[in-house]
Amino acid sequence: MDHRQDDPAPTAVTAWEGRWLRIRTRGTWEYAERTHAEGKAVIIVAVTPEQKLLFVEQYRVPLQQRTIEMPAGLVGDQDGEDTLEMAAARELLEETGWQAAHVEVLMEGPTSSGMSNECIAFCRARSLTRVHAGGGDDTEDITVHEVPVAEAARWLTAKMAEGYAMDPKLWAGLWFVDRNADGSAA
Repeated sequence: MDHRQDDPAPTAVTAWEGRWLRIRTRGTWEYAERTHAEGKAVIIVAVTPEQKLLFVEQYRVPLQQRTIEMPAGLVGDQDGEDTLEMAAARELLEETGWQAAHVEVLMEGPTSSGMSNECIAFCRARSLTRVHAGGGDDTEDITVHEVPVAEAARWLTAKMAEGYAMDPKLWAGLWFVDRNADGSAA
């Protein structure tokens, strides 16, 4: 019998639900969903007028260590927020203190398709203006790093050698500094 992984599976059942996450089972699969927002997140590629790429540093409890990331956040966790662009602009300002005059969605896809139904969109923020120092909201302790674009890959590699956790999506973000998803110039 040909048993394909993409065949329809039984109805999903909630195995556990907390304040922010739920664990679901569907057939033999177990996976996580968010209990709020839309199951979507944004990661923002942002370059200052001085040609510095914005990164954020913060402690992540699941990893029990500090990470270097591009600014990012959930879509739909603020009342009245209904677009990827709005979420990206809000998160960029909240985390880094930089406001974008224009935000464009570059591509969207799953973050960890075997573990979660969450999708993430890469967004590019343009025409930035410094509004405040950044650092996140009252629940966050974010350090903002402004790294010259030409030195970003080397800087990230050095931070990784220092013991920071690095999401491989950072290197995809470097691609999007001056390119579109199809490789054409931004």
